[in-house]
Amino acid sequence: MNLAPSTITGLAEVADDGTARGHRSSRAEDAYTLLRERIVRGELMPNERLIELDLAAWLGLGRSAVRTFLARLEQEGLVVREPNRGARVRMVGEAEALEILQARAALEALTVRAAAVHATDDDVAAMRATLADMAERIQTGDPLVYSDANARLHATIIEISRHRTAARLIAGLNAQTVRFQYRTVLVPGRALQSLAEHTAIVDAIAVKDCDAAEAAMHRHLSHVAGALRQTASARAQRERRGPDDRNDATTPSSGSTGSRR
Repeated sequence: MNLAPSTITGLAEVADDGTARGHRSSRAEDAYTLLRERIVRGELMPNERLIELDLAAWLGLGRSAVRTFLARLEQEGLVVREPNRGARVRMVGEAEALEILQARAALEALTVRAAAVHATDDDVAAMRATLADMAERIQTGDPLVYSDANARLHATIIEISRHRTAARLIAGLNAQTVRFQYRTVLVPGRALQSLAEHTAIVDAIAVKDCDAAEAAMHRHLSHVAGALRQTASARAQRERRGPDDRNDATTPSSGSTGSRR
């Protein structure tokens, strides 16, 4: 595993079984969050082995605490543990990613309707500021930062909705598909289309039109699914070609940066 030094200090003070001693429980939770973020961001790649000894040394924890973390990550769908083979980062294929996107669409329909009810003028101003940032990133040709702003807008809508259950479920779904999140914005023309879709969502929320907001969100996420299918098809075609053809291909690659949308 490629593990940079942990930025958390004092983790060695945590009990070997991961239990809390005063403020140390928060340090253990910080360690868990750090490991989870490395997976969610794609810094630990799909199918990469997660070696308990290495993780324990990196986090400054005992192996039993690390095993507890891996069990939690398995429950979240981020890790697979196999008898006599240890743990690895779970691989999510294109077909499953599309299923997750469909589930997310249903949940985000709930949150966008609620956001249309609860959004204040300040909330709308904040969303429009994010839209302006997204437009600027298109102009500067920075699709990866655009993708981060995209994710920030969705997070803002979910926060405005006050729908805690949907927020928790969406966060879990997004964590499993992070490696796909940059792919769609790299499809030619997709960023401009995406910006128009997000603008329609915010416009509907601003006038408190729940039906229009839900329809705009469904339309947006259906187009995201279409773009994901397009990248999956292009990937399959490249894999069927020889090495020379792959080098000449101009279709956007899947990317391995492991960030958002």
